[in-house]
Parts: sequence; C-alpha cells; structure tokens
Amino acid sequence: MTPIRYRVRHATVYRYSELVSMSHNVVRLSPADSGGQRCLRHELTVSPTPAVSASRDDAFGNRVGSFTVQESHSELTVRAVSEVEVRAATLPAITPAWEAVRDRVRLAGDPAALAASEFRFDSPLVPTSSDAAAYAAPSFTPGRPLGAALIDLTTRINHDFAYVSGATSIATPVADVLRERKGVCQDFAQVMIACLRSLGLAARYVSGYLDTGRGVGDKLVGADASHAWVAAFCPGADGDWLHLDPTNDCIASDRHIVVAAGRDFSDVSPIKGIIFGGGPHTISVAVEVVRIVGN
Repeated sequence: MTPIRYRVRHATVYRYSELVSMSHNVVRLSPADSGGQRCLRHELTVSPTPAVSASRDDAFGNRVGSFTVQESHSELTVRAVSEVEVRAATLPAITPAWEAVRDRVRLAGDPAALAASEFRFDSPLVPTSSDAAAYAAPSFTPGRPLGAALIDLTTRINHDFAYVSGATSIATPVADVLRERKGVCQDFAQVMIACLRSLGLAARYVSGYLDTGRGVGDKLVGADASHAWVAAFCPGADGDWLHLDPTNDCIASDRHIVVAAGRDFSDVSPIKGIIFGGGPHTISVAVEVVRIVGN
C-alpha cells in the first residue's frame, strides 16, 4: 500500500505577565521513525534563541529535545515543522485468545512479551482498578480473540463516553472519567489503558496527530490538535502492537501520525519545563497537518 506523506506544523506560544529570567524545557514533537512510519524531516525553532540545546532518546525510544533560554523574556515560542510518511496498519486475520496473551505478558518468557510487560502495571496517571476491569469484562468474554475484544472495547468507549472539551484537565483521575463518562481523547485513551491493564494486558499511551481531513472525507475528532490513542500488545499485529483510537472508534490508520508512546500522558507531554519568574501566563497551541501532494 502506498504511504501517505504529511507536513506537520505545531506552534506553541507562552505569554507571561511578568518577565521570565530563565526557562528550561523538554519537548517531544518529532514524529517517530519506526514501524510503518518514517520521519523524513524535523525542524525545531525556539524564540528567544536558546543558550543550550540537545536531543536524545528516552527510555521508551521517543525522540526528546531539550533547551534552556537564559535571557529575560515575556513570551516563548516553540515551533516544530516535520515531514513524515505513514503506511496503514491492518488487523491480523487471526489473533490469540485474550487470556493467552495476558498469560504470555505475565510470564514474559520471550523478548516481545518481556518488552511489553512493563506496560501492564499501574503508572502515575493510570491506576488499575476493579471498576475498570468490570467495565472491560463484557468485551473480554472467555476465549474471545484479542483483536475482536479490543475492537469491541474501543467501540463501547466511543459510544458510552461523550467528547466534551473542557470537562476534564490533565489532573482529572481516570476513576472520575470512568464514572462521569465524558472527557477528551487523552481521557478516553487512559480509560481504555486502565481497562486493559486491569485485566492483565499490556497497553501503551500514544500521542501524535491526525490528518485534518481536508479533501479526504469526514474530519476526525481531535484533528487540528495533538491527539491520543492506545497501542495494545497483540501478537500478529504490525510490530506486535495494535493501535486503536476510541475517540474515533477505529483502528489507527495512515491518518494517524505517531509522535511518542509511554505509560500515560506524563511520559509523552509535548512540552514541559521549569521557569523562573513569569507569574500568571497563557498558552496558545496551533497544529496543522496537511497531505503533501505529488510525492
């Protein structure tokens, strides 16, 4: 299948009510270069110009940039421009029973299961719970193939939870979202991860972007902003991980661009840092994803 090429622009502007004397920031804005995706170009620009900057890979294999601005400033602008090729993933025709995958991850007797096993435990923003297990249970009936169970859970979350901007914040507990049944893509991803881990399965939080849908049909919910979905350990899927988007009730496709993956949002925040001074401040974020025609 022919890959789709995209250009992604992500701009974040911080405006401070008082001068900031120094700021140190960490960014995860470079699209991943793995599996069915290739990052062809990535450029990060910061204003004011940093005195120090560096890049590295974190413990989860995500590309991380860091920079320090040492001059006084009342505004900080971070712009990332990337080009990336994405190939569509497909659901394998046959997947093992979900209990077999649960046991394989628990035993961690092979390299793939060992690598996945760290994603079956509680993480800072996603605790396991009996409530999450109970919500997931109707999808995970005895002996059901894992792929079918994952798709069913994705659909149920999409139908049962209302997408309501502003209903939650980064600090809203998963238990509250599960009870109130409303939130945004970050919440739906973390609810689904809690459900899977509460059954003993391995699941990762994925951050990235969506095709904005210009000229290609219906626009997906969450486009024109950073988006979040779930990768579940599923032997037989591409790279043994199946990406699912409960916000849009679909398997992640060539309209999903992966930037980073981790245990939960705290591992993959696009930008976070420390400032000295600043007082109250505002943040504005603009994301544009467009298909590059003719390549």
